[in-house]
Amino acid sequence: MGTVFSFDVRGGEPASVRAALAEAVAGLHRADAVFSTYRDDSEVSRLARGELALDACAPEVAEVLELAAEAERVSDGWFSTRYQGRLDPTGIVKGWAVERAARRIAAAPGAWGVSVNGGGDVQLLGRPGAERPWRVGVSDPLRRGGLAAVVSAAGSAELAVATSGSAERGAHVVDPRTGRSAVTDLVSVTVVAPRLTWADCWATAAFAMGAREGLRWLESLPDVEGLLITAGDEVRCTGGLAARLG
Repeated sequence: MGTVFSFDVRGGEPASVRAALAEAVAGLHRADAVFSTYRDDSEVSRLARGELALDACAPEVAEVLELAAEAERVSDGWFSTRYQGRLDPTGIVKGWAVERAARRIAAAPGAWGVSVNGGGDVQLLGRPGAERPWRVGVSDPLRRGGLAAVVSAAGSAELAVATSGSAERGAHVVDPRTGRSAVTDLVSVTVVAPRLTWADCWATAAFAMGAREGLRWLESLPDVEGLLITAGDEVRCTGGLAARLG
């Protein structure tokens, strides 16, 4: 997927954890092979060209496209799997794949805490220790090496943190209404939610919306908090985010 993945697993029988890790990594490689829009032979590329029917694809393709359709509905079209008229589920695949990998590892006997980080988007399950929650640093998009916030998973059995923005990859988020790069006053949007599949989608959609509309929309979503940073170094947060910082 063109990025780095890291795994932090606490507890569990070593052989079972190693097997679960191997299965999770294989699943990530398979997701890349099936969904990559950069591979001409991937199922998604062949589907987009009309060379393969949806019912002939791996079951994961229909699953992801159904989730993407739900994301498009909830975001009123600000999240989309269409890019310049072509099928492109990139905006949901990484979050979905990372979440799935984390849940596979967490199913290993005795594992009590799992963190999977895929290119800065993180799925947390359980906890790292009896008295310690998972904590995730959110990079400051305007100050290299700095932190804009630290998110704590205290009190939650599962939590995800996803960021969308222009600091690392430039203007790569597309406005679905125009098919061109989103014109926005934001440099980053970080979303905190139970599942990374949705956190990833919501961060992308809110970034395309811009600070005012993006914040209003994130406030309307249940169990979702957001941290939005504008190009003018203004920080805007949803009302419940403070309870997640620490």
